[in-house]
Amino acid sequence: MSKVEKNKKQKENSLYDAAYDLFTTKGINDTAISEIVKKAGVAKGTFYLYFKDKYDILDKIILNKSSQVLSEAIIETKNKNFTEFEKELLYFINYIIEFFKKDKLMLKLIYKNLSWGIFKKAYRDYEEIQEIYLMFERGYENTSLPKEDIEKILFIIMELTGSICYSSIILNEPANIDEMKPILFDTIKKII
Repeated sequence: MSKVEKNKKQKENSLYDAAYDLFTTKGINDTAISEIVKKAGVAKGTFYLYFKDKYDILDKIILNKSSQVLSEAIIETKNKNFTEFEKELLYFINYIIEFFKKDKLMLKLIYKNLSWGIFKKAYRDYEEIQEIYLMFERGYENTSLPKEDIEKILFIIMELTGSICYSSIILNEPANIDEMKPILFDTIKKII
């Protein structure tokens, strides 16, 4: 990587870091682009070289942060060498829940966007995200379930997990996550 490319990447990363910090502390609506560039130490025009507006950087942050969580969860799950799909899947889901219990700020930012849309966008760029789909394929390999239905089940489980995490961890509704987790796990078992 050339010095110019390194400098560009450093500026882009500074913008990401500044926006993430401001979005999680002040909120998205109360953060101005001028604050992001000031915190990042770059000119306002530099922001527009990388992003259309603050919602563009927000979308990219959500994609990156969600992908990180999912990647970390599948790596940890693969390291356990499960023999049963159900136990493997529940470990994966539990990892995500425990991650968000520790990092509520990230969950607030991601909101309910730990979803299939994130999964699809990250699928090509993150090898670990592909592993999530492969885990589901392996789980259903000896069944008559059509391949396109595997994707739909994955969609349901990801959407359900993201929504439950946000509602139970951030809003404490309808109950806290530790009370909701057994119900979520039972529901996932029925789905699969």
